[in-house]
Amino acid sequence: MSETKIEIVALNAPTQLADRKKGWFAAGGVIGAILASTCCIAPLALLMLGVSGAWIGNLTALEPYKPILAGVALVFIGLGFRQVYFKAQPVCEDGSYCARPESALITKSALWLSTVLVVLALTIDSWAPFFY
Repeated sequence: MSETKIEIVALNAPTQLADRKKGWFAAGGVIGAILASTCCIAPLALLMLGVSGAWIGNLTALEPYKPILAGVALVFIGLGFRQVYFKAQPVCEDGSYCARPESALITKSALWLSTVLVVLALTIDSWAPFFY
């Protein structure tokens, strides 16, 4: 009986590792995208919502780091897309978490949201004047 359990755990290990990598890459992409957009998109969004104050000017202190943060975010996003769309997916056992479509939907949504945030942060100079 214990041999069967060990065999099942050994078969699930690559699947769990692949799911964990996807999650880390997606999380890194989201965090990097939020940091890259903090200097530009966050103050604009706050102003559009009616939030104002002198402290909003402090958010622009991250402006010099925007290219670095965007680069880090793009690396994580690229690795996440590679892991989700281009790598061979391990076979999932019926009833496991990776066999459910929700597991992939959350990761894909995070990757696409991160991509949109980074693109908006990098192109803000061309579209932001329409909102001022």
